[in-house]
Amino acid sequence: MEMKRHVRLFRNGRNQAIRIPREFELDADTAIIRREDDRLVIEPVRKKGLLATLATLSDIEEDFPDIDYGLPPLDDVKI
Repeated sequence: MEMKRHVRLFRNGRNQAIRIPREFELDADTAIIRREDDRLVIEPVRKKGLLATLATLSDIEEDFPDIDYGLPPLDDVKI
């Protein structure tokens, strides 16, 4: 069932504003608003975690240098 609630629009300085009822509160500090024809769509901006951020990065195409080149094998190192 779709949740609906009538709300009033009001002026806050030069901006039009709306109070968001508690049952429609967003769990974010910021949001993106966009217009779709005669509708306004409000979407929360959530902080991505490290894994989600890394998943958006493209693969590295270059080869990494062999940093162990010229070092003795670990079995031969004496402490």
